[in-house]
Amino acid sequence: MSIGTGKDLCEYGEIRYHLIDICDAGEKYNLHRYLRDFHHAYEDILSRKKFPVICGGTGMYVENAIKGIRMPEVPENVILRERLKNKSLEELTEILKATKTLHNTTDIDTPKRAIRAIEIQEYYSQHPEEYDLTQPGEGQMLNTLVIGLDIPREQRRERISSRLRARIEEGMVDEVRNLLDSGISPEDLIYYGLEYKFLTLYLIGKIPYERMLSELETAIHQFAKRQMTWFRGMEKRGIKINWLPYNLDDNDFISEVESLVTSKK
Repeated sequence: MSIGTGKDLCEYGEIRYHLIDICDAGEKYNLHRYLRDFHHAYEDILSRKKFPVICGGTGMYVENAIKGIRMPEVPENVILRERLKNKSLEELTEILKATKTLHNTTDIDTPKRAIRAIEIQEYYSQHPEEYDLTQPGEGQMLNTLVIGLDIPREQRRERISSRLRARIEEGMVDEVRNLLDSGISPEDLIYYGLEYKFLTLYLIGKIPYERMLSELETAIHQFAKRQMTWFRGMEKRGIKINWLPYNLDDNDFISEVESLVTSKK
C-alpha cells in the first residue's frame, strides 16, 4: 500500500523514519494502536538523544499524540457485533451519535468502522476509569513546536488534483488490483476509505472509471477541508500552530524553522 498511502520513501534520503511498513495490508489500524506505537517510537528517539519530528498524519492523531493521551486496548464484543451486524450505516450512525459527539466522519465511513466505534463507546461506558485516560489533561502534554503550511484554498485544490493524477500515472490502480489479487477482500480495502475505497469499487465493477476518478478527487478535497477545520479547532483548544507560507524555498523554510526551534528552547 505504498502509492495510495503516499509513503514517498524516496524523499527521505538518509533520514530515519518510524511507523511506516509496520502492519500488513488489510489490517485494521486505529488511533489506539497509533498512540501505542507513537509513544514507543518517541521514547526510543529521545533515548538516543535525537530530535523527534511528527510529520503528516491526520489532525486527530497528531493532536492526541502531542497531548500525551494513551488509550486502553478495547477488546471485541462478539455479542454486540452480532446484534449490530444487520443494521444499516444510517442506523449505526444514529446509535453512535447517542453515545458521543461526532467530530469527523471517519467513524461512520463504513458499517464496520461504525460498529467498532460503538463497541469502543460501549466498553468505555462500562469502564469509566479507562475512559478517563483518553481525556485531555490525564496524559503528560508533550513539549512541542507545531508548524503548519499555510496554503490558499485554490492552490491546495490544484496540488491535490495534480498529486492524484500523478499517483494514478504511477500505478495506483495496479497497486489496488494486486492487493485484491493477493486475496485481500474488497470490504477490507473499502474500509480504509479514500483512494482504496474508490479504486476498489471501480475494480470490482461497482462504478465506472471516470466516476471513480471524479468522486475520489471530490472526497480528497473534502477530507483536506475537514483537516483544516480540525487544525483550527486545535488552535482553539490551546495548541499554537506556527503557520509558514507553503511556497517558501527550502533554505528560507529551514531558516524559519530553525528560528522557531531556537526561540522555543
